[in-house]
Amino acid sequence: MSLRMFRVISTAIVALALTQPAFAHDQVGVAGGLFSGLLHPVTGIDHLIAMVAVGIWGAQLGAPAIWVLPITFPLVMAIGGVLGVLRIPLPMPEVVIAVSALVLGVAVATRLRLSFPVAAVIVAVFAVFHGHAHGAELPGSANPMAYGVGFVTATGLLHLGGIAIGTLTRWPAGERVIQGLGAGIAGLGCYFLVQGLGAIA
Repeated sequence: MSLRMFRVISTAIVALALTQPAFAHDQVGVAGGLFSGLLHPVTGIDHLIAMVAVGIWGAQLGAPAIWVLPITFPLVMAIGGVLGVLRIPLPMPEVVIAVSALVLGVAVATRLRLSFPVAAVIVAVFAVFHGHAHGAELPGSANPMAYGVGFVTATGLLHLGGIAIGTLTRWPAGERVIQGLGAGIAGLGCYFLVQGLGAIA
């Protein structure tokens, strides 16, 4: 991937983030059920970047993290989704979601090497909050099971996209591209964090 292409992608991500509401979870006008669940993680840029970062970080850590982290996230996220559907509150979910993008972006940018269990725990904690946000904002007309299958499937596909991007580490230029993407994800995480803290203040 050329430097020019990286700049185009980075600009598009930033533009998308700044033209949507910071926490785009409510899917107005989208039919309930599977379709809504599939769209939910993709239309919320804060969710999208964190999920892609999980895949990239897993690829950087190598086996078994390359597969286990992207499997852990959607499975634990489903548990968080149930908590959200049941309206069981979690502390400052939007802030934690923003922090997840920041932390995962930094992990990717710095190629952070943690033991596999520690990395899995970090991913699992963030997954609970992402799932809670999905479940809490389940459209009233949605079939909860179909919606859940949709957002877990979409999450898995975003992780696979991140893993594919992570394979660029095989080349020196690709490693620099990934570091830049990590920095961009962390920067967006900071932006969402400021938005979230501002909403609380």
